Amino acid sequence: MRWTATVASAESFTLGEGPLWDAPRERLLWVDVDAGTVHEGRLDRDRVVVTGSRRHDRTVGAVVCSAAGELLVAGAQTLLTNPQTRIVPAGERRRLNDGACDPAGVFLVGTLALDDPRGTEILVRVERDGSLTTLDDDLNLSNGLAWSPDGTLLYSIDSVPGLVRVRSYDAATGAVGPRREWLRIADGLPDGLCVDAEGHLWIAIWGAGEVRRFTPDARPAGVVTVPAPHTTSVAFAGPGLNRLLITTATAHLSASRLAAYPLSGRLFLADVGVAGLPVTPWAGPTPGET
Repeated sequence: MRWTATVASAESFTLGEGPLWDAPRERLLWVDVDAGTVHEGRLDRDRVVVTGSRRHDRTVGAVVCSAAGELLVAGAQTLLTNPQTRIVPAGERRRLNDGACDPAGVFLVGTLALDDPRGTEILVRVERDGSLTTLDDDLNLSNGLAWSPDGTLLYSIDSVPGLVRVRSYDAATGAVGPRREWLRIADGLPDGLCVDAEGHLWIAIWGAGEVRRFTPDARPAGVVTVPAPHTTSVAFAGPGLNRLLITTATAHLSASRLAAYPLSGRLFLADVGVAGLPVTPWAGPTPGET
């Protein structure tokens, strides 16, 4: 199957990332990483109308929200909550990157190096008491996270080696199984991803101008063509979760490439004939904590 994405925003973003559909408020959330900004918008047929923007930090890697609409923002090195939770030690040349809530509403977030990757980046789970559980400590660039429809499998991306990995996951107990290679991408870098109601993965391929669909056993099942080389992430949006929203970037494009792809950095939509999964809201800190 092949689909073509259409431009959905008037605005362009330097490094658009992390789209999320907040169903109770029928709003879209996404970030512009390098601008340190969280954006909000609404779907108006085939357009995304920006309704609010707020700068939070030097960079913003991800945003999620609680059932009440409270935002959890992954800033440059800390989670911008009350109180803040530091993930990256002060002074290190690293920052927080993509993050997502597991089926119990517990937040996971990874890191990337601000210089050359050294295979020491981490993926951590931020427990409800504020403690950190390290899932990986040997990554090059921790990126997209998603769970199977039944919540028993965690998919995670390490972009630089082009790896998508999978492991068993028990949100109720926090038990995590050994990871294994699920897919390796050679033509472009796997970036953000999401899972649809049929258990297929949708992976944004940085450098290829595509979002690729894969079956649960990693077979190719379709491609969405995007008129922007740096596709960054993807999410299902809308009341029926049946609109595929795609973020893109202008970052790291030469002047000639930007001229060739003037829609880079915009948001895009595609109708792909399948629905997505509801996003689990952030569960917040343990009741009674501040």
